[in-house]
Amino acid sequence: MKKIILSLGILATLVSCETKPKEVLTNPSDTSDVVINDSTALGKVIELIPLKDSPEFGDAILELNSPAEGSVSKSNNVKFSYEIKNYQLAKPTVEGSCAISCANSDKGQHIHLILNNAPYQAKYSPSFIDTLPDGHYIALSFLSRSYHESLKHFGASDLRQFTVGKATPEKVDLTKPMMFYSRPKGEYKGKDTANVLLDFFLVNTTLAETGNKVRATVNGKSFLITDWRGYILKGLPLGESTIKLELLDASENPIPGKYNMVERKITLLQQ
Repeated sequence: MKKIILSLGILATLVSCETKPKEVLTNPSDTSDVVINDSTALGKVIELIPLKDSPEFGDAILELNSPAEGSVSKSNNVKFSYEIKNYQLAKPTVEGSCAISCANSDKGQHIHLILNNAPYQAKYSPSFIDTLPDGHYIALSFLSRSYHESLKHFGASDLRQFTVGKATPEKVDLTKPMMFYSRPKGEYKGKDTANVLLDFFLVNTTLAETGNKVRATVNGKSFLITDWRGYILKGLPLGESTIKLELLDASENPIPGKYNMVERKITLLQQ
């Protein structure tokens, strides 16, 4: 009889483990060490860890002088001219754990230029010329640490639209809640695979446990983010991973918007 009771207890434990719901934790904006985690199909654990020790650069300012808002450039060679205050481009970010544990640009701090939510271009000079195809462009620019985490305070970014070449000018409403994908991007090799930065940029909205949120789906596993900051992805497998970001309302419904859902693939290599 004791053997039968023991077997039933083990069976109940196994059933309990199998039916336990997936752990998806929100991330409050306190100072506790919150870890959002879930398991991959291979048995590894993917962790989404808030990045809390990055230097703030709170007085850094980015201003875009050209192209002007709503302008039309007949030439496909478009000049970008920024004024940067209290922030040094092409200088390494030396403070914060990510400065030594994440992928860093060997060229230092820079501007992320995102055109129509395509993968960003890293720019290390405040003035340059880009050759752009005919089209209407929504351009987001923001200051970035050398490990590619955005500065998120007011004044460190610029959002505008302009038209290039023979394309028909448009007037997109840029006052609605918008999300732009930034990191992760491309390939990660060797030690850079251990800590992969997840970062996105919000315009006209904030995040809160009772407000708008971002859902990050990593290799099919979902994490709900309620605090806008950089995050570290740990436990990603070697090979290809898929990252999907969605901007949600307080009821976790998608917020309409051209760029409010984006999916990208990255690759982690051993060497």
